Amino acid sequence: MLRFEDIDTKNPTLRALDLILAAWDEGVDTGVEPQHMAYAALFTALTDLVAIYGEEAVIHLTRGLEKRVVEGEFTLARRDQ
Repeated sequence: MLRFEDIDTKNPTLRALDLILAAWDEGVDTGVEPQHMAYAALFTALTDLVAIYGEEAVIHLTRGLEKRVVEGEFTLARRDQ
């Protein structure tokens, strides 16, 4: 379980991340598969972003994700092949 108890939670982004990680842990602890948590988190994030910024801005954001995924930005552990 990854938590940010020792950081300054006055930072709204870090506070939000801490809350999401706590909810994620609770979901997994109650038997929700991590992939279902991930899909729910993505759906929630995208629908909120569309409501706040509009569809075009979210399309622009998501188009940029492919390169970031390929470059390993979201890979926490890499396997050497």
